[in-house]
Amino acid sequence: MRAFRAEKQEHWFAGLEGAFTTFGGVLEEVLMDNPRALVVRHDAVSRSVQFNDKLIAFAKHWGFRPRACAPYRARTKGKTENGVGYVKKNAIAGHSFASWEAFEAHLAGWEREVANVRIHGTTGEAPIARFARDEAHRLKPLSGQPSFGSLRELTRVVGHDCAVEIDTNSYSVPWRLIGERVAVTIAAGEVRIRHGSHQVAIHKQSDGGRRRIIDTAHLDGVAGRNGAVRRAEIGATVLAPSSPPSLLRPLAEYEAVVGGSF
Repeated sequence: MRAFRAEKQEHWFAGLEGAFTTFGGVLEEVLMDNPRALVVRHDAVSRSVQFNDKLIAFAKHWGFRPRACAPYRARTKGKTENGVGYVKKNAIAGHSFASWEAFEAHLAGWEREVANVRIHGTTGEAPIARFARDEAHRLKPLSGQPSFGSLRELTRVVGHDCAVEIDTNSYSVPWRLIGERVAVTIAAGEVRIRHGSHQVAIHKQSDGGRRRIIDTAHLDGVAGRNGAVRRAEIGATVLAPSSPPSLLRPLAEYEAVVGGSF
């Protein structure tokens, strides 16, 4: 168990990674509240959820499915709040700590000596024993997966070639965004590009350099696009340079007009 001074996105990720390490595996689904750092929008009527791009990348990196509690529905909301309330009332209330380090040490000891070994009121068993018998083997192994800390966030301006350049590679975006500033998130082998709050492109991150990774749909509406685009052997599409036009008349005729050779 870890404590944080704020609810920033990096704190959520660090807490989840700490849980995965402690339990020795990853769950298939992670149920969470609707924190602004992770959930962009959750419609209470349609139940449609828009997760933050970084959370999507984080979930893909670790291999779990994120799920947000239904707004104003105690049946799911209570599942996340009950655990928080238990920790606040039993581990924190009535205590004072000389430092943040002392607070964290107290939480670790309480979890190990109290929370994990108490007899649970509902199951009648110690949580640590029940976990070892019924749940540990259901987790997906970590398999040496590194931390998600390799995530990168960049800002780029879309060039006249309908693409943004990242690490010498070019990734396409819809041509209407030429000249616009976009946000780029690189994580879990993907390049996600956003314009404002809208995701406008997703590409697989290139392993090489000086390549053009193009989604041909981004060029729809561009004049002459059918003649300027060819399909690459690896399944992506790249812009091919057009051949220079041939002269319509012999060069000697042009030399005669200007009064000498070029």
